[in-house]
Amino acid sequence: MNTLVLPDYLQHHAGFSRTFVPNRLTLGVIAPFLPYPDSPFPDLESMGQMAKMADDGGVAALWVRDVPLYDPAFGDVGQAYDTSVMLGYLSAMTKRIAIGTAGYVSPLRNPILTAKEATSADQLSGGRFILGLASGDRPVEYPVFQQDFDQRAERFRENWQIIRTLSEQKFPVQHNRLGGSFTGNLDLVPKPVHGRLPMIAIGRARQEISWFANQADAWIWHGVAPEQLRSILKQLRELGDGKTWKPFGYGIFVELSENAHEPVRLFNHAYLRGGSKGLVEFWQEQEAQGVAHVSVNFKPSRRPAVELMQDFVENIMPHFQAA
Repeated sequence: MNTLVLPDYLQHHAGFSRTFVPNRLTLGVIAPFLPYPDSPFPDLESMGQMAKMADDGGVAALWVRDVPLYDPAFGDVGQAYDTSVMLGYLSAMTKRIAIGTAGYVSPLRNPILTAKEATSADQLSGGRFILGLASGDRPVEYPVFQQDFDQRAERFRENWQIIRTLSEQKFPVQHNRLGGSFTGNLDLVPKPVHGRLPMIAIGRARQEISWFANQADAWIWHGVAPEQLRSILKQLRELGDGKTWKPFGYGIFVELSENAHEPVRLFNHAYLRGGSKGLVEFWQEQEAQGVAHVSVNFKPSRRPAVELMQDFVENIMPHFQAA
């Protein structure tokens, strides 16, 4: 059992405390929350309905991706719509579910504007927003944004600290090597609902595990081999401060079969196929190991969207209900 604890500001944050619950595994869904197996462009007509079904069905979180440009070599535009616009849309149409970014490609974005968007989303959602930041995995985007791909790890860390400073301090003073510096004459408004914004790392972001253990409020990776989970969780505990729980989870493609009894198969550590009963057993085993959250991407599924989500919330979610 986990003996480490969350800081007060995270325990009282509606979105974070719903998504990361000590000694439990929760499930989230990745935008556009529906299947589109044969195209990079999803049919978004039912996306809002899927979000409401997830909210009503006890899903912990809705995760929105940051895909500014279509890269045919990558073959996926996510939810297609702008990330910040989607955050506002989802905040307005849902009531309880956490809303997060998985994640903003931080090195391509101005951290001041990211901080403004994040604190605004946190306020407008009633404290349900979780800021997830990534370093990006599409080299072709960096020249277009006039950014250095090889510098993304350092820029990720600096942008992280800028967002922390602007969202927490009033009229801050801070020198930044890659970005602009603050001299105490300007302030960011609004501030987060609980005084500090939940910030999580998405992917490896080219950082050491010790950085995740001490800087991020949580870490969501992808393509994680099940046999590596115990080692990752052990390192997060040992490299931290000995007091603070750092939740760990991962994102994965899921093809939910119509046959509830179809055995689960895992491909390349990134793609799960199986029926509801097998998926429940698979995730319950990982819950016992200490995995805190799994964000599900339904892209490879081939069932009608409403039928798929109904199966998910009726036959899987009762075993992993959010708080």
